[in-house]
Amino acid sequence: QVQLVESGGGSVQTGGSLRLTCVESRYTDCMGWFRQAPGKEREGVARVIHRDGFSYYADSVRGRFTISRDDAANTVSLEMNNLRPEDTGVYYCAAAVNVCGLLVSDFDYWGQGTQVTVSS
Repeated sequence: QVQLVESGGGSVQTGGSLRLTCVESRYTDCMGWFRQAPGKEREGVARVIHRDGFSYYADSVRGRFTISRDDAANTVSLEMNNLRPEDTGVYYCAAAVNVCGLLVSDFDYWGQGTQVTVSS
């Protein structure tokens, strides 16, 4: 089992920035961030693999968000810049054991989520 705890959500205005952090109870090779807006399905935002350091982003956030990990501390962070109202939602940290894609079904463990609200 892997426990994940997110922090860093909050409310900002359009164009603002936030940094989310997730602490995992043990190391996993693949970690990612997802989000879910009210009335919508959960969607992948970004993920990173330790063994090759490769990160991948959803088109909607590429160039604005940056995912990074600190393996010594078992944390993964999401730096979010130039935030837009459509970025509003609950953001979830997730860990994958086998497949490292950007689909909900690829991930095995989930945090409880942290709210991000962007006002216009």
